[in-house]
Amino acid sequence: MVKKRSDDTDFEIRFYEDILREKPDFIEVLIAIGDLYTKKGLTEKGLDADLRLSRLRPDDAMVLYNLACSYSLMQDVDKAFGAIKLALECGYDDLNYLEVDDDLEHLRKDERFQEYFSRIRREKVPQTKS
Repeated sequence: MVKKRSDDTDFEIRFYEDILREKPDFIEVLIAIGDLYTKKGLTEKGLDADLRLSRLRPDDAMVLYNLACSYSLMQDVDKAFGAIKLALECGYDDLNYLEVDDDLEHLRKDERFQEYFSRIRREKVPQTKS
């Protein structure tokens, strides 16, 4: 696998920013640039992209999941918790990934989230008969 150079990422960010100046609600570009910002460590800009997306697609489970990730990276656990609950209510169902996603590290440390997630896990995982 070829590792992406920082120059390539910077070019992509500038390219997408130019598009967004002309079309600020271009969903696919907002998704791409939000991901690039986060990977580059520009968490505030990533959060801004995710907030814009969440206004455009308020019921999109993946958008809400990414919003929770951005809030968690910003250490705003209350908002991360609210966003992840909405993501799960809207159909996000990759519970295994949620448990290991580094972006959600701060959220997973929260006691409220741990209790909520345990309940969700019990509800989603079918009980086996002994």
